[in-house]
Amino acid sequence: MGINPVALQILGTGEYVPGKRIDSSVFDRHWNKPAGWTFENTGVQSRAHVSPGETCITMGALAARAALERASLQAAELDAVISISSVGHQAIPCTAVLIHRELGMSDTGIPAFDINSTCVGFLTALNLMSSAIDSGRMRHVLIVASEVASLGLNWDDQATAGLFGDGAGAIVLGVSRSPGAQLRGTLMRTFSGGADLCELRACGTGLSPRGPQEEFLSGTYFEMNGRSIYRMAATLLPGFLPDLLRAADTSMDEIDVWVPHQASGKALEHIQAALDLPEERMVRTLATHGNQVAASLPIAVHRGIESGKITAGKRVALLGTGAGITLAGAVLQF
Repeated sequence: MGINPVALQILGTGEYVPGKRIDSSVFDRHWNKPAGWTFENTGVQSRAHVSPGETCITMGALAARAALERASLQAAELDAVISISSVGHQAIPCTAVLIHRELGMSDTGIPAFDINSTCVGFLTALNLMSSAIDSGRMRHVLIVASEVASLGLNWDDQATAGLFGDGAGAIVLGVSRSPGAQLRGTLMRTFSGGADLCELRACGTGLSPRGPQEEFLSGTYFEMNGRSIYRMAATLLPGFLPDLLRAADTSMDEIDVWVPHQASGKALEHIQAALDLPEERMVRTLATHGNQVAASLPIAVHRGIESGKITAGKRVALLGTGAGITLAGAVLQF
């Protein structure tokens, strides 16, 4: 899946970080591990978890307001509100509707809907909305990812409990305001043989709360075979990257900055080694944020801009792996 270049720009970004910080030493003590064990095995030094009163909706709206402010736009000037959260606030209505209401947009009639492709949700929304912007049917689109991953973690699972963090990121897409700003190309591929490697089995129609309670409750915990996902992604990545660059009509040397999904410390190290990247060409948030699922990429883009790594004129590649397993990427000219 590739596209022709689209005159499109990230007009504003925003982030919300929950107030409660959880240091990795908490997990070291919980699991009776040596000091530093969790950080060494996950790449996460600390992460934020929600406090009472902080929800997927409140966090998403706060990140959205920050992005709109940076874009110099009012909510009423949007053409769509899209939530890309992997696990929404509730099953019905969709999360975007609830964020729409929280933003004070109840009477605007502006459409709101969800797009869910887990960790690569932003890349999916970017690809789909670029067509709407390119055709002139939309001018300004708000994409929000708000994740409360902590509520689905089993603290006895050493492979996942210390890896994930909560938070929200938002990005406003729009018609380019700067000469040369464009989405050069995208690529997405799904290999559904890995569908059972990363799951949250409950909260849909697969497991009924009217069935065996033990089975239903066990399905409310996030389950991941990290090693198998890592091996599968590492096998697929070498074939995926050249095709992504080809879809964007660009080369490795022309990419100034890489923004990967913050999957894990080992995943980031693999990408950096595979691409032979110096640290200044990578955006990392994992150590201070953890894996924030669908919010990871929008927040990494936000942090890249705020830190000065991503500036006007730079060519930036976004890359991610989502449950499925799906590989996705995009190349933007800022």
